[in-house]
Amino acid sequence: GSSCVCQPGYRMVSSSGGSSIICEKCPENMSGVTQDGWNCIICPKGLTSEGKCRCLNNEILVERTVDGILLNEALCLHCNGSEQSFSASDASGNRCVRCEQSFVNVSKSCDCSSPNILTGGLCFSGSESLPPKGVATVRFGQLGITLTSAWFLKNLQSSASACWLYSNRTACQALGNMCVMNMNSLSSSSTDACGLFQYIYVNTARLGVVHSIAFWRHNLPWLYYGDQPGLASQVLEFPTIFSFKGTDKDVKLQFIAASFDAAGNFLKWQRLEGGILQLCPDTQTKLNAAYAFGTTYQQSCKISVSKILLDFANPIFYDLFLEYNGDNGQPYLWAVPVLNLNLQYSEMFVNQGSSMNNWLLTRRFFLVDALSGKENDLGKQPRVIRIASKITISIRLVSHTQRGAIYPPLITIAYTDVLVQNPETQSVMVSFSVNYEMNQSEAQIQTDITLGVLGGLAVLWSLLKTAGWKRRTGSSIIDLQTVLKFLLFYAGDLANVFFIITVGTGIYWLVFFKAQQFVSVVLPLPSQEEDFVTYLACAFSLKALQFLQLLVSQLTIDIFFIDWERPKGKVLKAVEGEGVIKSAAAPVSIWRTYFIANEWNEIQTVRKINPLFQVLAVLFFLEVVGFSNLALMDSSSSLTRSSESYIAPWSRILRFGVSAALWLAIAFLQIIFFAVFYERFVEDKISQFVDLCCMSNISVFLLSHSCFGYYIHGRSVHGHADTNMEEMNMNLKREAENLCSQRGLLPNTDGQTFQISISRKMRLHYDRIHETLTRKRGPARLLDSSTNTFEQSTRAYNTMNKFLSSFIDHVHKEMDYIVKDKLLLERILGMEFMEPIEKSIFYNGKKICDLVFVLLQVCSDVLYYGNETALLIFDILFFSVVDLASQSFVLAAILTYLQQEIFRFIRNTLGQKNLASKTLVDERFLI
Repeated sequence: GSSCVCQPGYRMVSSSGGSSIICEKCPENMSGVTQDGWNCIICPKGLTSEGKCRCLNNEILVERTVDGILLNEALCLHCNGSEQSFSASDASGNRCVRCEQSFVNVSKSCDCSSPNILTGGLCFSGSESLPPKGVATVRFGQLGITLTSAWFLKNLQSSASACWLYSNRTACQALGNMCVMNMNSLSSSSTDACGLFQYIYVNTARLGVVHSIAFWRHNLPWLYYGDQPGLASQVLEFPTIFSFKGTDKDVKLQFIAASFDAAGNFLKWQRLEGGILQLCPDTQTKLNAAYAFGTTYQQSCKISVSKILLDFANPIFYDLFLEYNGDNGQPYLWAVPVLNLNLQYSEMFVNQGSSMNNWLLTRRFFLVDALSGKENDLGKQPRVIRIASKITISIRLVSHTQRGAIYPPLITIAYTDVLVQNPETQSVMVSFSVNYEMNQSEAQIQTDITLGVLGGLAVLWSLLKTAGWKRRTGSSIIDLQTVLKFLLFYAGDLANVFFIITVGTGIYWLVFFKAQQFVSVVLPLPSQEEDFVTYLACAFSLKALQFLQLLVSQLTIDIFFIDWERPKGKVLKAVEGEGVIKSAAAPVSIWRTYFIANEWNEIQTVRKINPLFQVLAVLFFLEVVGFSNLALMDSSSSLTRSSESYIAPWSRILRFGVSAALWLAIAFLQIIFFAVFYERFVEDKISQFVDLCCMSNISVFLLSHSCFGYYIHGRSVHGHADTNMEEMNMNLKREAENLCSQRGLLPNTDGQTFQISISRKMRLHYDRIHETLTRKRGPARLLDSSTNTFEQSTRAYNTMNKFLSSFIDHVHKEMDYIVKDKLLLERILGMEFMEPIEKSIFYNGKKICDLVFVLLQVCSDVLYYGNETALLIFDILFFSVVDLASQSFVLAAILTYLQQEIFRFIRNTLGQKNLASKTLVDERFLI
């Protein structure tokens, strides 16, 4: 469509290219046009459809004399096929050339008349034993189409006959190529290309074999592994050695391919470096990265059918080899087997069961076949093309190797059949990948054993927790609530088990894969990571359940601030309705209670680490320093990558291993920093709260369970805390100079923090007063509150304060308590062996560091501070789940910080409401 030509019967007068052309009709007596189109001529034997002269077979057309003078009438000269010349017209009909040698050999002339057989341009003697007549069809199974191929029709029988009779290597190669184009069809009855190849293969054992390979006949291409099912498994038993660091031969896969054209001609040896098998365009560096040992390579793109037809008009066939060095240092070639996923096999082989799989392994392959799908004319566009849409080179590590021994690679190819309709708009998705794999069954068994053992221990630990919880609730009945509590405990412990297994797995692969020189392990394939992802999902789900249960338990605690301050003197007070003035005890200020309540409210979500710094530090090391590059599926342990180099796909196991290791390392350093330096020399909010309680003359009575809780003894050793600045400073000075008693609950002790296990009688009495206290959660607005409700709540508050203070002072002999040390085993198991039947029990921390006791005991259930492990694991799992879903560390960091802030807000808001409800501190004073 880019230029104009004259119609038949017209000659050109002038032509400047394109549409600039002038034509003139030839006269009636010279209706023909010369081959060059410029002159008219008489054609004695008729015209072609293009209006040019035609000649009979074995004749050549002559339009000019030897010196170039145009003849008035064209001549059709017969080529002399006698013994003196053996000439025949060439394919274009312009010259007489020596006829094909098979004509001379069979008929001693250029004529192949009966009884001789003419096929594919070759002449065969009728008396010779020829192979069966071939079926020139090609099956395109994906489309359900069977075509009579013009290429097969022309060349199949002649190639088979020449290969059979003369062992002609080119003919045998061409026959093998046609078998490959027919997807190595294995049929016991068909005489298609593969059927003819098998016929010749079976009957030419006398020719011998090549390189001592029993199924590689002389002069025949090597198409199959084995001449019977079962032999193909022997090809994967030869190991060779590779490493991640060493010479070029050791760290690269040296693939080399022998290439042939469709006619069976050997073209050249080609190394795969440079993108021979990669249909997608890319830079030379990235294409060559596919063969760096240990680097998982993936490439995919969409290619238009028009480009495929232009670039791959003629198919090229490859026999692939792996070059390696033998024990003597000499280079050798090892044949690489091909697993053709489109291989067509007959019922005979399907019925042989597992042995059929051995027949899937072949040798020769092609990238694009645009030849066999041409039906009538080899010069026209094919009706169907076949494209290698997915090519995978798999390298398998020898089990228990320590020196990088591998089995020969396996190349797996999946072809796509495309019905050509509109090449400009049609496209095909193609991919090329290199995968490394090893037997993961042993690792899976070890993981299952670890999961079973730790899971069993988690059951026992959860039972102990449930038993401790039952004792702390003061109940001995196993009911539905007990079962649910056990399941919640087990969910948290099982989450820890899954977390330990996934972290151990991630760090194991990170260390042992990236640090090795001689290859002993390779990363699991994406399909082999499914169990790991499942474990991670289970860990996150169960830890989320534990975290929600932790929030609920912290938001429902019972807490009361005991005010030890007593009235100082009396004041005159008018009595309403009587008009008289009486003296009354001076009121005690509530501001100290409000102050302690605010401080408690502030430390509810204090953690042992800084969450914002944690997230930013992890993101900094991953994205800025480059630790994320350690998660790539390549052998490099470098933290930087060149923009021009190939970037391997991510490993989900390595991504989790790198991020989890950074989370744990940074969190550990933060905890050490805050515990050793910051809390000692800058600020320790938990210890300061205990000191503040003592200076405010306020104790904290807290119940996290029905009969178990915590007590902070804040009774001032100075008797009063509601004083002026001068007296407060004097009190501090006296305490610093040891001129007053110690702060402890017991005389001559300084123990202020206790775990308490109260008796059932004590709890019932507490509940009776508490019902009145919480009947109304506190006035929403002081001015709108009814006098009765306000007075009732005030009376209940004073009653509770008086009761608890008298309880601490051993006033109630029927509800008394004892103070004792907790056994080491009790601390380890987190439960109490003694049941408080007659008397409550206060467990002190006299024999261990008070700071540790405060951190690990007082805050373990009721504050974020004592649950840092659970919070940290939840943050790590949340970060990892988001990252695995999005493959983005940045998004994971942002969402992790957002969830931290959201849950902190929920914990603060609801915790504040619970504090106001349980202590009668008006919520408006909690800021």
